[in-house]
Amino acid sequence: MLELKINKLYIKHNNKELVNLSFQINKTMALIGESGSGKSLTLKSILNLLPTNLESIIKIESNETFDKKDIGFIPQNPFTSLSPMTKIGKQFFCDEEKKHKSLELVGLKEFVLNRFPSQLSGGQLQRVVIAIAISQNPKLLLLDEPTTALDTKNKEIILNLLQNLAKDLDLKILYVTHDIYSIKDLCEDIIILKNGKIIESGKTKDVLSNPKESYTIELINSNFINKKFRET
Repeated sequence: MLELKINKLYIKHNNKELVNLSFQINKTMALIGESGSGKSLTLKSILNLLPTNLESIIKIESNETFDKKDIGFIPQNPFTSLSPMTKIGKQFFCDEEKKHKSLELVGLKEFVLNRFPSQLSGGQLQRVVIAIAISQNPKLLLLDEPTTALDTKNKEIILNLLQNLAKDLDLKILYVTHDIYSIKDLCEDIIILKNGKIIESGKTKDVLSNPKESYTIELINSNFINKKFRET
């Protein structure tokens, strides 16, 4: 079983510290924070996609071979993450058998392979993006606000799908979002991020039921989930 630790993730710009984190991804983890808290910088650092004007250090420790090819990425907007002029089948980087298997895992039929992105709904497109990611057999799946562009029904479908994939494929997940409610059932662990630093972390249910920091309480209240979560 993969053990994955981010021993050091440090980013600065013009001698100003932007992010300084260390954490372990046990299974499914949410990284929560307001805009500007450092969530996107953290993802880009792990993906080695930081702008060249930023200085960064990232040290990842694992108990088995792990590198960039073991990371899958699900972006925020499926409409802009696929080439609009290329049929879906041409946007996979695997053989036909793997394409079909990946589509099956996300609940899509083979007909989508011959469609252009504009011919599919937002929910279908997000499942296509997930299928493309898992077709590469990742060990870690990074998710950047993957339900933001979806309606409530499709949001629930995608969250349930991700929960099943994490279990069935033994995937580790790092889910970046400001929407705490969306991760309360998906992510076992949670990190609360403020100004590039971890101010609270632990089991998701524990943190949401009994937050210690005023910032965490404000985030929960801003998501309108405090009462709903306590009643579940």
